[in-house]
Amino acid sequence: MAGARATPTPILASVLDDARRAGLFGGDKTVHVSFRAPPALVEAAKRETGVSSTSELGIVALAMLARPDPVAAFLRRTQGRLGPDHDLEY
Repeated sequence: MAGARATPTPILASVLDDARRAGLFGGDKTVHVSFRAPPALVEAAKRETGVSSTSELGIVALAMLARPDPVAAFLRRTQGRLGPDHDLEY
């Protein structure tokens, strides 16, 4: 499958669209990022996302990490609070 580009998943498209709307792709400048990773991990991530380029895979990974998590935000906001009807006894 070398050179062939699989169809990106709807989740991938959503993640990249969210990052664009948040202004994370603005400007012409880029930063060089380099790291080593196990080949099996890279290939599995490429298959899962439909990405064929390692550089694009890195952008997708960073966009996923930069994406706000609404569940985590809710948990932080409501930490330590239970409603008056909550019964913790079984």
